[in-house]
Amino acid sequence: MSLPAPIALRLRQIRLEADGIASYEFVSADDAALPAFTAGSHIDLHLPHGMVRSYSLVNAPSDGGRYVVAVQHDTQGQGSSAWMHTAPRVGDRMQAAPPSNDFALVEDAAQSVFIAGGIGITPVLSMLRRLRELGRPWRLQYASRSPRETAYADTLRAMAGDGREVDFCFGSSRTDRLDIAALVRDAPAHAHLYCCGPARMIDAFIAACAMRPAHTVHFERFAATSEAATEGGYEVVLNRSGARYTVAPGKTILDTLLDHAVDVPYACTAGVCGTCRTTVVSGEPDHRDDFLSAQEKQANDSIMVCCSGARSKTLVLDL
Repeated sequence: MSLPAPIALRLRQIRLEADGIASYEFVSADDAALPAFTAGSHIDLHLPHGMVRSYSLVNAPSDGGRYVVAVQHDTQGQGSSAWMHTAPRVGDRMQAAPPSNDFALVEDAAQSVFIAGGIGITPVLSMLRRLRELGRPWRLQYASRSPRETAYADTLRAMAGDGREVDFCFGSSRTDRLDIAALVRDAPAHAHLYCCGPARMIDAFIAACAMRPAHTVHFERFAATSEAATEGGYEVVLNRSGARYTVAPGKTILDTLLDHAVDVPYACTAGVCGTCRTTVVSGEPDHRDDFLSAQEKQANDSIMVCCSGARSKTLVLDL
């Protein structure tokens, strides 16, 4: 499996959207048409030192001449957000994988309800813009730490009206408490519900939606809920070449493959984006991701090699 050919981008604008959150507007570096995208899509930016990070597109799909992402400065992160907030300059050239979508919008839903937390507003904003173009109603509940840390607040207020509702919930105010269970309970039975934000918010959303039809419940995680499998002690076999590699303690399958120059796509390295999904030919995976459904994990026919391991002594992959 090969990585898609990267797109050459040029950074046209950097804008402060809230305390600790900046947006980055990219255009084509060579004046070529940018690949189209759908609401909820992300691009994988190629950063220094081999880092590849997924960032949701915040602009509307109809605004196809540019890609706009927003990045929150995470002082506890792995370095990518710190680099984005200090190093890039307008005019810089960067590369990215073409847009892909793991958090697709159901455009013909009669009603859509969104719950966003912090930087989780980024894919949601693109969805709201698309629904506004289509004349569809929606409701947004947007939680953040404080008004100063709420990105795109003015934009969202301007979008409200004509069947579109925006409610803000600030952690800095003791009177504002986000009641996810009540939001889900009060949502129309036919509504499609979306959530993007911190892990605890996603977990509460999933629990609250347990009795709703699965096809109406949509969420996207930005961080893993489980530790990566780094126990090692098993072999990975590449079915196409027959190559065999021992996964040592402290290493993931992805680490091992990259150490041996095996070309495998990856982005988040946390099991949330789905980029590194690989078919399992035989063996039993030890699933540690937050991307595959419970049914997909039970089938044991695919694995996220960035974080999952093996319960069997040998794992044969379609590589």
